[in-house]
Amino acid sequence: MTTHPPIWSLNAEEAYLSLATTAQGLADSEAEVRLKQYGANELPEPPRRSLWLRFLDQLTHFMALLLWVAGILAFISDTPELGWAIWAVIWINAIFSFSQEFQAEKALNALKKVLPAQAKVYRSGILQTIPARELVNGDVIQLEEGDRISADARLVAAESFYVDVSVLTGESLPVNRHARPVRPRPVIPMRNGTPLKHPGEESLQERVRPAEIANLVLAGSTVASGRATGIVYAIGDRTEFGHVAHLTTTVKREPSTLEVQIAKIVRFITALAISMGAIVFLLTYFLVGMEAKESFIFAIGIIVAFVPEGLLPTVTLSLAMGVQRMAKSNALVRRLSAVETLSAITAICTDKTGTLTKNEMTVRSLWLPSTTDAYIEVTGAGYEPTGEINLPRESQAQEQVRLLLAGAALCSNARLVHLTQPSRWQEIGDPTEAALLVAAMKAGLELETLQSQSPRLREVPFDSRRRLMSVVLDWHSQLWQNEHQYICFTKGAPLEVLRHCNWTLRDNKLIELTQSDRTTITTANDNLARQGFRVLGVAVRQGDKELLEKTSAQLEQDLIFMGLVAMFDPPRTEVEKAIAQCHQAGISVTMITGDYGLTAEAIALKIGLVENKARVVTGEELGHLSEAQLRQLIHHRRQQLIFARVMPEQKLQIVKAYQSLGHVVAVTGDGVNDAPALQAANIGIAMGMSGTDVAREAADIVLLDDNFATIVKAIEQGRGVYQNIRKFMTYILASNVAEIVPFLAMVIFKIPPALVVLQILAIDLGTDMIPALALGAETPETGIMQQPPRKKSLPLLDRSLLARAYGFLGLIEAALGMSAFFAVWWSYGYSFAELQAVSGSILAHSAEPTTRAIYQQATTATLATIVACQDGNVFACRSEQTSILKLGFLSNHLIWLGIATEWILILCIIFLKPLENIFGTAPLEIWQWLLLLICPPILLAADELRKRFFRK
Repeated sequence: MTTHPPIWSLNAEEAYLSLATTAQGLADSEAEVRLKQYGANELPEPPRRSLWLRFLDQLTHFMALLLWVAGILAFISDTPELGWAIWAVIWINAIFSFSQEFQAEKALNALKKVLPAQAKVYRSGILQTIPARELVNGDVIQLEEGDRISADARLVAAESFYVDVSVLTGESLPVNRHARPVRPRPVIPMRNGTPLKHPGEESLQERVRPAEIANLVLAGSTVASGRATGIVYAIGDRTEFGHVAHLTTTVKREPSTLEVQIAKIVRFITALAISMGAIVFLLTYFLVGMEAKESFIFAIGIIVAFVPEGLLPTVTLSLAMGVQRMAKSNALVRRLSAVETLSAITAICTDKTGTLTKNEMTVRSLWLPSTTDAYIEVTGAGYEPTGEINLPRESQAQEQVRLLLAGAALCSNARLVHLTQPSRWQEIGDPTEAALLVAAMKAGLELETLQSQSPRLREVPFDSRRRLMSVVLDWHSQLWQNEHQYICFTKGAPLEVLRHCNWTLRDNKLIELTQSDRTTITTANDNLARQGFRVLGVAVRQGDKELLEKTSAQLEQDLIFMGLVAMFDPPRTEVEKAIAQCHQAGISVTMITGDYGLTAEAIALKIGLVENKARVVTGEELGHLSEAQLRQLIHHRRQQLIFARVMPEQKLQIVKAYQSLGHVVAVTGDGVNDAPALQAANIGIAMGMSGTDVAREAADIVLLDDNFATIVKAIEQGRGVYQNIRKFMTYILASNVAEIVPFLAMVIFKIPPALVVLQILAIDLGTDMIPALALGAETPETGIMQQPPRKKSLPLLDRSLLARAYGFLGLIEAALGMSAFFAVWWSYGYSFAELQAVSGSILAHSAEPTTRAIYQQATTATLATIVACQDGNVFACRSEQTSILKLGFLSNHLIWLGIATEWILILCIIFLKPLENIFGTAPLEIWQWLLLLICPPILLAADELRKRFFRK
């Protein structure tokens, strides 16, 4: 049997051959065949908790357990109909809650598919971006900083390439990977420190750990820095990641801080309910003189009246609807806790390029270090090479312009593709580099010819510390020097490029740089930056084969400065309005960019981020500030502050400084080094279009359009969700007061209770549920972004909410409900004393049929009055301060659906004989129905007066 050598021991040509592929990648047809033959590159779905166990959770949480106990006590008290009713409430609530959570989970899973994992792969020699699940063995993939590796691959080319393999090995620091064949040392199996040699125990065949082999990259790891090309040799469950079963876990959905707070509220109200139930039992048994059984029943009634059965499912629905609304606004929420936190954001630290600007670079100007200090205008916009360059008349200067643009284009990894339907040019790769290619084409350079004449032999990728990128070419072009030679082009931040230069090209002649020259170049750079241009410096170095052997630091020395390329990235049209909204909403916005300070300040002035003069803090200056100095700077200048030329790692320092001042911070990021700041921020926001996989994994929210205005929309939705939860909590708690007052009146005035326990259940889980859900679905109120952020420490159930629900709305409902109860008795000629006289017989179920019928009609009137009051309450709760006349009665159609639903339920309870017997109701007289019509306006008018008082 022939044993094939392991792929890591082969050279690049042998590795291609072993996987039946080439450096051009697979043909599309072959890739399709392999995909059908071997399946998709994805792990099998891990086992999930069964649906019936998840449904069981809804029957066994804290509030449900309390109701189970209440039902048991009802059976013990020889009132089985009450016990069955309470248990029915548990099942109805469980079914509703489970369905809401199931729908919310489905919605979240659907949203996750909006941003599937992507991979850059060569197919038929063309670099394409495809879903990672479509990778097959033999695919040639390109990897760069920030990519999440989606399959096991053997590297065939690598430059300064480091990989984070912590998910596989626990190694905290990135490890170097190269493309050379390796012969790993064998791992000898040991037992108690002794090699295993006996037959049958374990073979001494060489075993290796793929995660330790230096020319392999494994699925699940991420690229920390550099660039590389690899051949996929294992996909899906055949990868090392797939072999390790305990690593293939799903992300567990943690409860959001809002849900934790709701759970605390439920526990508080439940404890209050039990306490009140115990008090009522003691009062009715010892003071009123009821039998223990009757006292027990009324204590259960108090408990049931206080427990907010519909609260948890309504919270779940409100969060889920908030997440879906944000998705429609291009904000993909990855963690539910972000929805609540958004409402408390006080500061946003944002990138510039692509977030505040369009990330549509166009070269607008060139500058050459000539005797005339020439600025050269470039016309045109976008990626259409239809504009022109106003070349200088001197032929030497023209040659220098073409060399400058050739160097910039060759030191790029972007591509331009001409699409035919419709006819347009599309960039693939970094927009800055694409703009350089367009400028080169405007200068008349044939890019394909240029690239074929001077093939790339080496690349030193850009990184945020050096701020440079370099390529070494086998130079055969006639643009500069006729003899064959090796050449290195370097592009990057102008002052960084200049720092590595000792020479310059002036009128196409090599001249040593003087201090005066350096000052002239710096001045030219600043002049362009003040106009809002993003400026790149380009330099060159001649040499021989030794350029291939030098380290990156050695390669990027003794350079020849060629010129400056100035690009304009227009601000997004909607950003100015979004920033103004932030300022109105009490949210400060700080730009943190790797760009030049003057460029950043010019853009900030254009979009209204700062007024007049900004305080620009560079990364170098930031490195010399103490934590106290940075906090003081932010405290005094945060509305006029810009951080420029900042290292991604310094973002974390800035975030922590804001947080130490009590700010709730949202931070944007797109690079692999942004991950620590994204994780440390209260809300981490990654870019969906330009962001790296690592940044997206670390973020709470992903912007599908990379647009700053989307952040503002998300904050508005977050504030709306938080307000909605307060709205339906007020609505639910208000009716609890009207439900408990009849029992307190029974104890104090020795009258029969104006409600029975089953009627309370009908309100809490029947008539109240749909209107409460309608409040949870409210869109954010007009003017919500003119209010300051809420304090994060402010509890959801604060004094103002309790005072309004219990002390105002609830008391009005209770007063109207008791008035309806008394009105029925008085209509039959009963005085208050006579009502007290028949109370005992009613409670003992020994009253005369006529009296019993009047009592049932009176409780029915109370029930209907509370429901009618809740109709007014649902409109009152739509805003804590804004008048319903301003909001409008028809702007939320779900409310009318809820009102229709609750009255259908009430009519069924009153007029259907089976339900009439269960709930103890009786038909109402016409005058009693007419009285119900005035209840909603009374409650709504009272709350309108309250709102007007507080507005004044």
